[in-house]
Amino acid sequence: MNTVTMQGNHEQQAYDRGITIFSPDGRLYQVEYAREAVKRGSASVGVRTPEGVVLAADRRARSPLIEQESIEKIHGVDDHIALASAGHVADARKLIDFARRRAQIDNLRYDESIGVETLTKAVTDHIQEYTQTGGARPFGVALLIGGVEDGEPRLFETDPSGTPYEWQATAVGGGREDSQSHLEDNYEDDLTLEEGIGLALEALAEASEDGLTASGVEMTTVPVESAQVEAVDEATLAEHIDDRDLGGDDDE
Repeated sequence: MNTVTMQGNHEQQAYDRGITIFSPDGRLYQVEYAREAVKRGSASVGVRTPEGVVLAADRRARSPLIEQESIEKIHGVDDHIALASAGHVADARKLIDFARRRAQIDNLRYDESIGVETLTKAVTDHIQEYTQTGGARPFGVALLIGGVEDGEPRLFETDPSGTPYEWQATAVGGGREDSQSHLEDNYEDDLTLEEGIGLALEALAEASEDGLTASGVEMTTVPVESAQVEAVDEATLAEHIDDRDLGGDDDE
């Protein structure tokens, strides 16, 4: 290895270790590595329809000895907002706790529920602080935040850089390219909530080589009509999976 190459490697290693230091070409390597951590996580999908928002997540157990109910990928934040995660689970839990505290603060301070966009931007502001703070590292997780705000369904994605994006439908985690491609090809503006559930499952199946099982999927909806977070039960998931021939081998 020549001297120039060794010098270049040493420089990149310095920027790798410097969480808050831009490289000469304007990159924050630790943020990019955090995005790679998201890609290694199991997939989550969000679909927004005129009738409400659907969040679906792959929660297959790594071992038959793991208690299935202990694997949580979708969490309620407030009565009208839920979120799904992909990436480091421990990082996700810290952001979920932050989001819940912020929602409660708004309830107590203003006597009204926090908006989906307001909550998302509060979370991404918190995430962004960890890209310019010494002695810390970026969060290795992406979130899908969905809910109903003033009678309108909203769906947002958070990025490890602290950037919020609003979507009609999107996916995060492993197999994102395949899931996103399916969403882009099949999403329509006038989907019903039931059709949104089906589309979310199809997109999730695109990220899975072995197909879906009802026990290996977690799903939540936030219908406009009720503006309440509602979990989709396993029997309903099984019916949708069978109807669309998305099934795999169930170990149970």
